[in-house]
Amino acid sequence: MDFAERVTHLSPEGAYHMLARAQALEAAGRKIVHLEIGQPDFPTFPNIVEAGVAALRGGRTRYTPSAGAPALRRAIAEHVGRQLGLDFRPEEVVVGPGAKPALFFPTLALVRPGDEVIYPDPGFPTYAAMIGVAGGVAVPVPLREEDDFSFDLAAFDRAVNDRTRLIILNSPGNPTGGVMSLAALEHVAAAARRHNAWVLSDEIYRSLAYDDRVVPSIATLPGMRERTIICDGFSKTYAMTGWRLGFGIMPAGLAERVELLLTHSVGCTADFTQHAGIEALTGPQDQVVAVVAEYQRRRDFLVTGLNAIPGVRCRLPGGAFYVFPNVTAFGHTSTWLADYLLNEAGVAVLPGTAFGANGEGYLRLCFANSLPNLELAVERMAAALSKLPRKIP
Repeated sequence: MDFAERVTHLSPEGAYHMLARAQALEAAGRKIVHLEIGQPDFPTFPNIVEAGVAALRGGRTRYTPSAGAPALRRAIAEHVGRQLGLDFRPEEVVVGPGAKPALFFPTLALVRPGDEVIYPDPGFPTYAAMIGVAGGVAVPVPLREEDDFSFDLAAFDRAVNDRTRLIILNSPGNPTGGVMSLAALEHVAAAARRHNAWVLSDEIYRSLAYDDRVVPSIATLPGMRERTIICDGFSKTYAMTGWRLGFGIMPAGLAERVELLLTHSVGCTADFTQHAGIEALTGPQDQVVAVVAEYQRRRDFLVTGLNAIPGVRCRLPGGAFYVFPNVTAFGHTSTWLADYLLNEAGVAVLPGTAFGANGEGYLRLCFANSLPNLELAVERMAAALSKLPRKIP
């Protein structure tokens, strides 16, 4: 079929492809440990569920304004404002069905054909997809293991120029779990101001940070609020992946353009879902604290277990719920190793190249799974990888 050029570059997300393969093996009777899909294994917190059910029973099943229910926009502005020490206004908030509209639509609103967009590699596959759909020129900047998977600032400096329209950040990051330091953010901010570029800061994992770490946001730096879009949502922090609820915070003029894109695409976000979101933000946060503590326990176990496997080297991620071990010692591509672990060990993981060319030599494992399952995964991986020859350092 003859498709428009804007969609010919699109490809499936690797996580869904691997999930389908793993589920096919399960249907054939195999026991698979799922470490491929990035979603919490906890159910949505009970108070949030009850708020959503009450909203349904109360008739909250009709249209809302495209940019979101006023009460939720206000709650988001206040909640994120408290976290970052900024004074956001509700008209700077745009609510969408999931966080992806807060990535895709600002990109469509800002990027003109031929504009350059810097983004992290390895990084979330939607970044490259949305740049291509907007007609922009994708400029990947490597994330280096030796820098704890922060931007390679030397490569960034070579990439940024007056044609750079947008710089995409993701901290804590998917797939690496890396957290950008304040110094790195200040470096990027100086370049954005110098070249009059926008910054799209994907902060969907900001609340999932470990070792009492406070994740800085580039929006708080001098001169950056007026050129920064914050993308966030409820899926990861509140275990609400299936509720489809996210948001963007951006200058009001851009928010108006994004609202129009929502109007002419999805219309609006479900009212009962938004009501549940208000409860998530204004209700007790102790469950978030407990979940983060549990994720940290799992992270610590998995990193220790992986580093005990000969040939595997894994850094301790500062946030999100992913580890990104280096497996170059086995001399195979990351795709080959992911296939091998699925078929030989019954452990579903993702190849690093599902997130860009700079992911070669790595695997992504999601530790949003129970400790018994993580223990089983490490045991199976150790047994399977012991059968492979390794390069001697």
